[in-house]
Amino acid sequence: MKKIAILGSTGSIGRQTLEVIDENRCAEVVALSVYSNIDLAEVQIRKYKPEIAAVMMEEKAGELKTRVADTNTKVVSGVSGIIECATCEKADMVVTAVVGIAGLIPTIAAIEKGKTIALANKETLVAGGSLVMPLAKEKGVKILPVDSEHSAIFQSCGGDSSKIKKILLTASGGPFFGKKKDEIYNMTPPQALKHPNWNMGTKVTIDSSTLMNKGLEVIEASHLFDVMAENIQVVVQPQSIIHSMVEYEDNSVIAQLSVPDMKLPISYALTYPERFYCGTKEIDFYELANITFAKPDTETFPCLEFAYEAGRLGGTMPAVMNGSNEVAVERFLEGKIKYGNIAEIIHETMTRHENVKNPTLFDILEADMWARRVAAEVI
Repeated sequence: MKKIAILGSTGSIGRQTLEVIDENRCAEVVALSVYSNIDLAEVQIRKYKPEIAAVMMEEKAGELKTRVADTNTKVVSGVSGIIECATCEKADMVVTAVVGIAGLIPTIAAIEKGKTIALANKETLVAGGSLVMPLAKEKGVKILPVDSEHSAIFQSCGGDSSKIKKILLTASGGPFFGKKKDEIYNMTPPQALKHPNWNMGTKVTIDSSTLMNKGLEVIEASHLFDVMAENIQVVVQPQSIIHSMVEYEDNSVIAQLSVPDMKLPISYALTYPERFYCGTKEIDFYELANITFAKPDTETFPCLEFAYEAGRLGGTMPAVMNGSNEVAVERFLEGKIKYGNIAEIIHETMTRHENVKNPTLFDILEADMWARRVAAEVI
């Protein structure tokens, strides 16, 4: 039985990871971290009895420590606490399910310690892929994708991407698929959060609506599978049955299909190279009305093009794009900007940035902070 640390255990992916563990009894939770949800964290601590638990917000950590004083779980706080969870000696695998660039430093720390990474935090590779992938290779660490699309690619190529000609990265199109720019400019957060197929976290759902999520996935796939971004083609597949495809040198295409349920890619990452039933329903091909494809509308959803540009430029530009997007999405959810402002803020921030081509970790983190300051000013 694998021993795992879950970073972001109270978020959507973290909760579903624990559900998969409950159903399969395929892992033991030895460490977990949360941002601020100590009510759920307490429940998880009492149920899974981890060796260590971290809370990003220090004042919340103190309260949790008091609450679980009758347990054997050590409670730590802040970035150093998250790193302590990621590098927990007993952990074989670290599930990185935190949101945003916050996952980068603990992921690097876990790789340094030789931990297998189940990666659900795409921003880690978007901002720091040029550092993370070489380090993983140096340390002999496996990075197993948890995103449904990257899991589909991984399954379709059998873990060997050397003969890939093209990756066909599928997208649902989000809640505004088929609409034009002027129709969606003033959309509200509740409208943007109504994803037609997937049950995801708030930030990811907004990113899905703008197609930024797909742009982030293009850059992530480029790093994970060592494929140039121009050889990754986004295809809208509204039914979310085909989760991605791989085209080989002989033009044959292999796809991975399943109903839209994040438990399947989570389960595959946890149990790889084996497969366990995780409660996902079968596809009923007799009931499936159709599977359709469409070209993404980048005039209406320009964030996808911003990501391709950031991926082409490399350096610190992907971190800047990601940081400005995180700020813009946060402000939109707070009701401080319009939906159409999200793309405008990202574009303006990227335009102002002087790219650093071969960045260090310090450069990447500096670029992220710079982008957040500029994005806030643009707002």
